[in-house]
Amino acid sequence: MRSLRPSAARRFGASLTSESPTTIPLRTRRITPPCLLCVHRILPQSIPRRFQSTPTSSRTIEKPFETQGTKQQQQPQTYYSFFPQTLPAGPPPNGPFDIDVKALKKEFLKLQSTAHPDVHQQADKKRAEAHSAQINEAYKTLQNPLLRAQYLLSLRGEGLEDESAKVDDMDLLLEVMETREMVEEAEWENGSLKELWEKNERRIKKSVKAIDRAFKKDNLEAAKEEAVKLRYWVNIKETIEEKD
Repeated sequence: MRSLRPSAARRFGASLTSESPTTIPLRTRRITPPCLLCVHRILPQSIPRRFQSTPTSSRTIEKPFETQGTKQQQQPQTYYSFFPQTLPAGPPPNGPFDIDVKALKKEFLKLQSTAHPDVHQQADKKRAEAHSAQINEAYKTLQNPLLRAQYLLSLRGEGLEDESAKVDDMDLLLEVMETREMVEEAEWENGSLKELWEKNERRIKKSVKAIDRAFKKDNLEAAKEEAVKLRYWVNIKETIEEKD
């Protein structure tokens, strides 16, 4: 197991006296008493409500300007359905997790050029606005690896925001805490912060590749574990980039 600096070790030792399991902290959830991760401000991105699975939720995306007959024949769709040129195989495991973001953006802009409300008559504007918003939401989700992973897991009933998304990998937690402390002390001027940013980018790429492999094998548990790791690295990335 990796060693910690004295300050981190003291925090870590104190946290072990708590009997509650180590869980992933959420931006919208207040934990009392403060857990090990809260002390280090490890705040994972919360999953948008649109990704949360409910028994009554519908995944059918209504296309604008369709007749009642075509509506009856319509099959349930996912965000992948909006981009048939870039993502012809659909979501994993049939299609890859990794996406050509440049091709996705090109197809997105082409779709928006025809779906934008301004190019439709007044009677169709509201439906065009709804369709345009769906395209925007699909693109925003799919172009971001973390949001994409969370979305795909939610389609299979696996959310990262529930109590099952716990972290038992103590080496991972120690690495996250140590990195947080190093970021606090590092500066852009002497290059130390840039070095930490580059190292963290390598972590992100490694997690994305691991998630891709997991989805190819339809191993949801492995995909979920790697998505949790990715969420930590993305938060560290944001902390570094926000630092003056």
